[in-house]
Amino acid sequence: MIERAFHPLPDGRQIVFRQIEGDGPAIVFLPGYMSDMAGGKATALFDWSAKSGNSCLLLDYSGCGESPGDFAEGTLSRWREEVVSLIEARCDGPVILVGSSMGGWLMLLVARALGRRVAALVGIAAAPDFTDWGYDGAQKATLGAGETLWRDNPYGPEPTPTYPGFWSDGERLRQLDGEIPFDGPVRLLHGQDDEDVPPEISVRLAACLRSQDVQVTLVKGGDHRLSREGDIDLLLRTVAALTEGA
Repeated sequence: MIERAFHPLPDGRQIVFRQIEGDGPAIVFLPGYMSDMAGGKATALFDWSAKSGNSCLLLDYSGCGESPGDFAEGTLSRWREEVVSLIEARCDGPVILVGSSMGGWLMLLVARALGRRVAALVGIAAAPDFTDWGYDGAQKATLGAGETLWRDNPYGPEPTPTYPGFWSDGERLRQLDGEIPFDGPVRLLHGQDDEDVPPEISVRLAACLRSQDVQVTLVKGGDHRLSREGDIDLLLRTVAALTEGA
């Protein structure tokens, strides 16, 4: 793995990233909630890019992975600012955004900010607007009252927190209530057995996107992570086809 580097923001934040230079649009991977660039999908994309000669950029949001900061301060707005700043500093040409789960929501926000610089989008169990459909009325009331919500974590022993600042920011940035102004190719991969993000969300997202080049691929037996060998192969084939067409 290429050694990490730090990207500074004006307010003192330091965002850890890894980058490989190559041809074509840069592939930028956006991790999910409480995830980082050390995951299997990000690593697979980075390794594939190195072998195929493509550009690739991985990062950890502030308060996540190797980037310093307090996770409790993290919001979509804050992480969008970090991603946009890093891309503008490190990528000269077009980019392909690959967003996993919450990263699939964030890629829509980044695409709005970067405009035509974004050549294509790839969502992996994309989860836009999960602050709305992912919580029941009582949980929303807790968050709306300014209290932190703790829920069981299916991927580890510690419960998963949702902080009121993240929740309220997410509610302001919902994407599925109107047209999403992106016109490039979009590929949405979703496991049919995803118990965290219903496959219907990818179908709703496809309908909201202005682009006419949108494909939803449902993976039989696939769970939320889509990290089996066949799932990873599908992701790499999908990204490869987009880089060739860009």
